[in-house]
Amino acid sequence: MDILVIGGGWFLGKAVVEEALARGWAVTAFNRGRSGAAVPGVRQVVGDRTSVEDLTRLAAQGPWDAVIDTSAAEQPPNVVLAGARALEGAAERYVYISTVSVYAGWPDQPLKVGDPVLDGPADADREYGRNPEGWRGPNLHYGRQKAGTERAVLETFGAERSCLVRPGVILGPGEYVGRLPWWLRRAERGGQILAPGSASKTIQPVDVRDVARFAVDLAQRPGGGVYNATAPIGRDTMGSFLGACLAVTGGKGELRWVPDEVLLEHGVRQWTEVPLWRTGEGVWRVDSESAYAAGFACRPLEETVRDTWEWLQAGNVPVPHPRAAALGIDGDREQEILAATGCLR
Repeated sequence: MDILVIGGGWFLGKAVVEEALARGWAVTAFNRGRSGAAVPGVRQVVGDRTSVEDLTRLAAQGPWDAVIDTSAAEQPPNVVLAGARALEGAAERYVYISTVSVYAGWPDQPLKVGDPVLDGPADADREYGRNPEGWRGPNLHYGRQKAGTERAVLETFGAERSCLVRPGVILGPGEYVGRLPWWLRRAERGGQILAPGSASKTIQPVDVRDVARFAVDLAQRPGGGVYNATAPIGRDTMGSFLGACLAVTGGKGELRWVPDEVLLEHGVRQWTEVPLWRTGEGVWRVDSESAYAAGFACRPLEETVRDTWEWLQAGNVPVPHPRAAALGIDGDREQEILAATGCLR
């Protein structure tokens, strides 16, 4: 196979490149060259996907058997549309890494492939679907934007030449959002740790390397498809996750479980102030059976936790990203909540 990876310098893109190279494939990576170093063995094309000139120059260096697009998380639909149109004649198929946020029911309803998707035109700009002033619900702007990017790919390459992969939360070595690194550092500090909700609450994060492997598999498989990519429902819990974080960091901390309603009463910000905690019924009820039927495999969460800790201990640091700054509860506030709820001992 000869593939083009849009991105390829960090986290998921890098994992995709490494997986394809391990199979002996030829890999071209198109990115701005600003985040992470080029993986040895890759033909790197430096350019900006928002530039029509750069896209035209890129397309002239094809053809490829497939495009794997890992860098559209912050791009509006019209940018993805322009890129897809530029590459349509230079690639046989398009594997697009999307998100479960495209579903109209996320995060409040259990989800499966085929459920309604948010509105979002293929040619929408960055302003389309903005949340109104003072909006306190889920980030519909992000979901609408990503639904539009999916349509941009489908309308250009067609359903038979397009594969849409919809992960939930992706963790693992190199994670730039910082959810797992935050919990590992919190476990390392020890003491009495605010543990959110219930230890038995199911969670479904997936390892970056497993998403990468699945994307590479899809690149060589005939036909299109839509796939959720999450861990199996019920396999992992918040308790097993935090227990793994404590185990790999030395086990110095003590978990103090604070119920959802108490955290809400104290105004704790879901998803960010306490990473991976959210109360919506559908957050961790994503059916990924179609992906498993197509060969997707999800390693144990404990392995992801261990490998990420080893990656951090080796002196590695995530690529700087503004989302990481929003993560984590202040230590004093954490202890104040524990004391107010009688959980502090």
